[in-house]
Amino acid sequence: MNDLLSQPVLHTALTLSLYMMARWIFKHFKLAIFNPVLLTIGALIAIMYFTRTSFDQYYQNTHVISFWLGPSVVALGVPLYLNLKKVKSEVGRIAFAMLMGSLLGIVSVVLLAWLFGGSKEVLLSLAPKSVTTPIAMEVSKEIGGIPPLTAAMVISVGIFGAMFGWNFMKLLRIKDSKAIGLAIGAASHGVGTAWIAPQGKEYSAFGGLGMALNGVITALVTPWIIPYLMEWLF
Repeated sequence: MNDLLSQPVLHTALTLSLYMMARWIFKHFKLAIFNPVLLTIGALIAIMYFTRTSFDQYYQNTHVISFWLGPSVVALGVPLYLNLKKVKSEVGRIAFAMLMGSLLGIVSVVLLAWLFGGSKEVLLSLAPKSVTTPIAMEVSKEIGGIPPLTAAMVISVGIFGAMFGWNFMKLLRIKDSKAIGLAIGAASHGVGTAWIAPQGKEYSAFGGLGMALNGVITALVTPWIIPYLMEWLF
């Protein structure tokens, strides 16, 4: 029985089926708490726990799914290319906004974690929370953080941004698709960008741009600014 439960085909089919069911639940109830990614992850954790399946085994069995993560991110370049003229016309404002957003994202999470009593290792792990997982884990490792904790936080931030980012932008009465795309892409990387993509090509174009620029800026800036923050706080 255990051999059957550990088959790659079963894990792949299970993951896809759970996600389709989660999408149906979200479309039916229209509540942010029923975000498909969140529901799928929760269901998979429960199933893996009760079947005593390790994460490494599950990851190996579902490699066919994770493989498409790279191509899907690259595919975000298509809507960006189609909106290249709009990007070029506002390159200065975009660069300034992304630099300020990246710095604010790093400093704010470190200060909040410190105020709530987080250890130095936790603060270092949370600093690169808003960039895609591979970049965040490498940055965390370089500055002395805990990469697995960083990965968990990145996923949580992405889901949170997908759940509430769009409504938060509307609450602030921000209607410009470029601003919304950049903000959600920078704050909640690929998960948030994928969530707003159905709203239009411009949203996904600037979401992908925000995700990419924030990843580059965070990778360059974090190792430089973190030592000063740690010296000031500790």
